[in-house]
Amino acid sequence: MERENFKSRLGFILVSAGCAIGIGNVWKFPYITGQNGGGLFVLFYLLFLLILGAPILTMELAVGRASRKSVVQAYKVLEPKGTKWHIHGWVCFIANLMLMMYYTTVSGWMVNYMIKFATGRFETVNSENTVANVFDNMLASPKQAMFFMILTVTFGIVVCAMGLQKGIENITKFMMIALIVLIIVLAINSATLSGASEGIKFYLLPSVKSVKQVGLGKVITAAMNQSFFTLSLGAASMEIFGSYMHKDKGLVGESLRICALDTLIAILSGLIIFPACFSYGIETTAGPSLIFITLPEIFIHMNFGRLWGTLFFVFMTFASFSTVIAVFENIIAVGIDNFGWSRKKSSLINYIILLVTCTPCALGYNILKDVRIIAGKDILDSEDFMVSNLFLPIGAIIFLLFCVTKWGWGFDKYQAEVNTGEGIKLPGFFKYYFMFVLPVLIFILFLTGLA
Repeated sequence: MERENFKSRLGFILVSAGCAIGIGNVWKFPYITGQNGGGLFVLFYLLFLLILGAPILTMELAVGRASRKSVVQAYKVLEPKGTKWHIHGWVCFIANLMLMMYYTTVSGWMVNYMIKFATGRFETVNSENTVANVFDNMLASPKQAMFFMILTVTFGIVVCAMGLQKGIENITKFMMIALIVLIIVLAINSATLSGASEGIKFYLLPSVKSVKQVGLGKVITAAMNQSFFTLSLGAASMEIFGSYMHKDKGLVGESLRICALDTLIAILSGLIIFPACFSYGIETTAGPSLIFITLPEIFIHMNFGRLWGTLFFVFMTFASFSTVIAVFENIIAVGIDNFGWSRKKSSLINYIILLVTCTPCALGYNILKDVRIIAGKDILDSEDFMVSNLFLPIGAIIFLLFCVTKWGWGFDKYQAEVNTGEGIKLPGFFKYYFMFVLPVLIFILFLTGLA
């Protein structure tokens, strides 16, 4: 069977960026920025995106494009005879499956809130029935949790079953373009609020005073973590899209474009949130509650708040669904490449698997709320810990070793694939940076994650 390719270069960029642009960009980036002193954190984040995130991204794309296969078969095509690098491919499959086990639940929360805002549910909020109560009631309802999780899984599988060009590329392109338009409109609205300029200054202007309060070491470590995890590297989530690429463009330039779009969305999300927080006197260091409690309270008090709240959660839904579709494609491609299933058969089998594996997390704040797995963490946090602190950094190290050492694919072959096509070339001296500096940076990420 001939392997599909992306219909257009724009389609590849938007789908690949859509995989990276998810809840972490809009949910985690602003509150991590707020906790770590604002502007200087953003500068360190951009630095680490260039020296840490982008190089690993080129490796995943190179493995995919050189092999024209999903990750297990990609390793088998490229690995030296007698080696077992392909075992890591199955680990990547498990990592993607585990990521979706909790990501689909949080994506369901976004859809739930979008509908609540659109139908005026938040207009009934008062001192007795607060936004926090709405959020708590949503978590406590197994019916709501299961319905929106099933809706998310069904949507993602149906899109992937339609094929690369007709389903994934066309629908993700629409969502990504709509997402960019929405985030610009929302950012402009926030910028017009009274006191918004103070929020923008905090967010984008480096402040030595803010950094002293937090500690420079913590700021640097947080920026390194965010720059790595924002691209979902280490689980071969990006590798599959390399396998659908044409050979006309070099991978350095394409990786930088994906990073740039991912960063644009992350920074614009902060331009929505920080001006609004400063305008309404809301604490900028709030954690995940920033999205589901703090921001809805702000929207309620805005002129046309129902409209702005609805648009914000439409944007959040598109951001989360673009990641769901991309990771589902990784999972489905494993069935196609390794077992010879048709796309529809692999989609159906994995649909059943996902419904089963995603159910515990969907019920983790109601029926299974007393279940604790890792160090007292609930189901969602335990699954997130496994993916973020084990699968991703260890996987990134394995990809790195595979691409730069003689025991794997090797630097020369990796470099040749990266430099195939027009655009920025990867110089040979980067081999030493990849061999001696990158592993240290990733190992630091691994240790801080465990800590």
